[in-house]
Amino acid sequence: MALLQNAKFIISANHFNELPEDAGYEIAFAGRSNAGKSSAINTLSNQNRLAYVSKQPGRTQLINFFKIDNDKSLVDLPGYGYAKVPTNIRNHWQRTLPRYLQERQCLVGLIIVMDIRRPLTELDIRMLDWFAPRQKPIHILLTKSDKLSREKSLRTLSEVQDKIKEQWGDLYQTECTIQLFSSLKKKGIEDANSKIQSWLLPNK
Repeated sequence: MALLQNAKFIISANHFNELPEDAGYEIAFAGRSNAGKSSAINTLSNQNRLAYVSKQPGRTQLINFFKIDNDKSLVDLPGYGYAKVPTNIRNHWQRTLPRYLQERQCLVGLIIVMDIRRPLTELDIRMLDWFAPRQKPIHILLTKSDKLSREKSLRTLSEVQDKIKEQWGDLYQTECTIQLFSSLKKKGIEDANSKIQSWLLPNK
């Protein structure tokens, strides 16, 4: 059974000093607003409303923590890049997110969710630049892969893999893996859960 099926909401935080104790094993999900981050979390956890899903982008405005078991957690980071988010909130997260990614010691890996039709946006690249120097693993979900033909999906996957390896994997010696994913068609679930489990249960 996938570990994320046990996830239960515990707390939301707006500031770095409000985060839970920095202990155990934690994985974080990040992604541009409307890239399908909440849908991916719900699909991987096999829960309909673990993460809030809205047709209006920019709804995740807090760092949301979900307990998987006593020493393992999932973290849903605020969606980034939504133009209508007030400037003061956007500036707040530009200060808080890099601090979380760079200083949180229990953070063992980062999942970045990208819409396959618009991968590696400027803000996705910024997230990679913030986290890759820590030399902890990154896994990218190219979501909404059902929106493209199989041929186009595979071509995009290959292009993103090449760029990631060149700019982040080789430079920082960071494990950075990528896969196709579709919440709608339930594709890529097993591969993603296997990756997450390898981070949270490194000795199994």
